[in-house]
Amino acid sequence: MKAWLIPLLLFALAGCSNEPQTGPVDVTWDRDNCERCMMALSDRHHAAQIRGGKRHKVHHFDDIGCALLWLEEQPWKSNPATEIWVNSYQDGDWLNARQSHYIRITHTPMNYGFSAQPEQTEGAVDFESMKQAVFKQEATYHASVEARLKHRAQEAKRVTEP
Repeated sequence: MKAWLIPLLLFALAGCSNEPQTGPVDVTWDRDNCERCMMALSDRHHAAQIRGGKRHKVHHFDDIGCALLWLEEQPWKSNPATEIWVNSYQDGDWLNARQSHYIRITHTPMNYGFSAQPEQTEGAVDFESMKQAVFKQEATYHASVEARLKHRAQEAKRVTEP
């Protein structure tokens, strides 16, 4: 086989992928799993997707909170080409997460408590405000867990000491 033919075939095969190179992709509900917590994506009004990294791959999430916390751990988190998509709580359409507005609700799949909508309404916050609230909630949760673990260790030590 001619040496120039192999790269040409590989290029042609790469172009045959059914996945677009930008934007959200279809979700196989109740089959695709959250990249962070591994729960099945089943709520069609709170799922999120992040497209980014070396191959601009799509990663699925059951809650915008999981998506943001997972992204924070990626070396490419600040790359401007990284896309974040979130379902609209109103109709399940995909929205650009950075351009969306967020309202607080009592229940989301992982209880981060934010639902996305395309328009600004009273009480809605922007992406950056929502993101900071998610990070604060996660830090508070971890501090609470650490305090409980410390308390349990102290109690166990007190019970076992003569």
